[in-house]
Amino acid sequence: MPRHTIGLRTIAVLLLLVGAFVLTSAPGPVFTARDKAFYADENLVNFVRPGLNFRIETASIDNDGTIKVRFRIEDPRGLGLDRLGVTTPGTVATSFIAATIPAGQTQYVAYTTRIQGPTPPTSPIVGATAVQAAADTGGTYRQISDGTYEYTFRTRAPANFDRNATHSIGIYGSRNLSEFNLGVNYADAVYNFVPGGGEVKTVRDVVTTASCNKCHEQLAFHGGSRRSMELCVLCHTPQTIDPDTGNTQDMPVLVHKIHMGRDLPSVKAGRPYQVIGFNQTVYDYSKVAFPPDAPSNVSATRNCILCHEQEGPRAATQANRMFAANRAACGACHDNVNFATGEGHVNLPQLSDNQCTNCHIPQGELDRDASIIGAHRPRQYSSFLPGLVAEIIRVDDGLAGKRPTVTFSLKDKKGDPVLPSQTARLFLVLAGPTTDYRTYLSENISQAQGNNGIYFWTFANPLPPDAKGTYTVGIEGYRSVTLLEGTAKQEVVRDAIPNKVMHFSVDGSRLEPRRQIVSLAKCNACHLSLSLHGFNRNTVDQCILCHHPLENDRARRPAAQMPPESVDMRMMIHRIHTGAQQGRDYTIYGFGNVPHNYNDVRLPMSPANCAGCHVNGSENLPLRENLLSVDDPRGRIRNPGPETAACLSCHTSRAAAAHAAVNTSAELGESCSACHGANSEFSVGRVHAR
Repeated sequence: MPRHTIGLRTIAVLLLLVGAFVLTSAPGPVFTARDKAFYADENLVNFVRPGLNFRIETASIDNDGTIKVRFRIEDPRGLGLDRLGVTTPGTVATSFIAATIPAGQTQYVAYTTRIQGPTPPTSPIVGATAVQAAADTGGTYRQISDGTYEYTFRTRAPANFDRNATHSIGIYGSRNLSEFNLGVNYADAVYNFVPGGGEVKTVRDVVTTASCNKCHEQLAFHGGSRRSMELCVLCHTPQTIDPDTGNTQDMPVLVHKIHMGRDLPSVKAGRPYQVIGFNQTVYDYSKVAFPPDAPSNVSATRNCILCHEQEGPRAATQANRMFAANRAACGACHDNVNFATGEGHVNLPQLSDNQCTNCHIPQGELDRDASIIGAHRPRQYSSFLPGLVAEIIRVDDGLAGKRPTVTFSLKDKKGDPVLPSQTARLFLVLAGPTTDYRTYLSENISQAQGNNGIYFWTFANPLPPDAKGTYTVGIEGYRSVTLLEGTAKQEVVRDAIPNKVMHFSVDGSRLEPRRQIVSLAKCNACHLSLSLHGFNRNTVDQCILCHHPLENDRARRPAAQMPPESVDMRMMIHRIHTGAQQGRDYTIYGFGNVPHNYNDVRLPMSPANCAGCHVNGSENLPLRENLLSVDDPRGRIRNPGPETAACLSCHTSRAAAAHAAVNTSAELGESCSACHGANSEFSVGRVHAR
């Protein structure tokens, strides 16, 4: 064999090997425990390469209005996908939107529209029709290369379209991998361009997708394929009306009204806020409670900054648009204002938006003034509150059978001492053991002795004589502060202590802090500043002192409403956050024998996203040994074990309870981890993955 032939063959083989190495070693997608692919067989994942990305390369509009877009369909490693699913796994469905921002305007007008309603095109409810922004239909595809396509819209731009205005093409769709048990992958993308050439100077970027996803995990609407604000604003424009209700689908109005929900003046007056969508499905948002305000007894949704972030990685380039007061956005929440007559607007008519910012400046001198920030600042965050800061310094005589003495500090946020007697409420809560709290003491310490900001309190009740291990003491309370005293805006506000806890050993054994299940930071991603029971409890560490496995609402529940309801932390939180999906009543009686019903609560993210609240894999089985069973008088199982209690608080069916019951032994306990353990086929992660 000629030497040069051997050399060429060797080089060819080496090139193939190098090519194979580059292909297999290229950076791949990062699957998390929320993804089905995270648990799938490695060979299957390498073959299917689950995931979906859209990338728009170019777009154009011809002189006759023909709209074309060249785009890529790729897996997460950049491999081109066959949209028909012949040469690569999974069919890919795509839809397209074309829209423009007219000169001098800030919102889109979509070229692609539809007439809402069945045939004939009228609403069966009120007999009306509406032209709505929508995806194009009837366009044509041309394959250019593997994964690269050209789509020609059936819709044409109008004859007089502005070639110098910003135009945007949106693509959204899905990749169906159900046959491989890898679910359905979704994606969208938006491409901005100027048909006449030149730089895109006008965009719409008021709220970012990342800001929404703090609560929503992943925006996923209309079947799951619309996943970004950039795409949503192409259709949710002033041009789109719901003909059944007459409600605009303009994004600022729609989102403000949805999140305001139960606090809308119109809803309080008895008129529900509804949108009627595909197949005449009624979406009623009249019971929506915005998480940052829902637990705090705040009468209105005022945390604008939670979505309109002004700085940081989630800030939008046009986030300051929240300071551009206008009738549509402001009237969305304040829907009892009649701008035409001035009713509800200090009797001043407002016939245009030209004068709005004269009074409604970004920030004024006072809370509760007419400025955007002042008018919307929740009272518990007032800059005029002096603050109340406590620290637990030490615990003396914290031994079994003895009465502990707790030394603590109490000051304002400037560091000046505050007397305990100056508070409206000041309590120490003592609970133990930390292996699983089973009892607690709560004592009023407003008469604690001391000076210069350092005080001490000796509990009237001793620790149990058989107490063992680590116990915890926490401090809570507030003082009442009058804001804007002597003015028409005067109000009394609770200035609450940020809770602090300290662990101590009651028998000389090594300190063992209570296990961490969730984090306050994850709670506050949605709730902004978790605060319950009149602002007294505002950290997870404080809440769990009372909400232990044996606690229920017996002391507050009327005799006619017995048996009592469990308020064990895991059961209570799971049941509250899945309220609308419970299939059972969940009402807790609280202070003053007031019932609190959670049957309408909907979690803004998927309830299957355990890691949205849990930390360190604490949702995984098995749980640690020697945890208490839960006292659940109203549950299907009266005393469920710790693992059963966690699962049945979301999975409330009779079948789920029967499954748990037959897999629990009175002698040996729960066998949940045999099938649902971290590495099992039906692990918690696997069954909740998307």
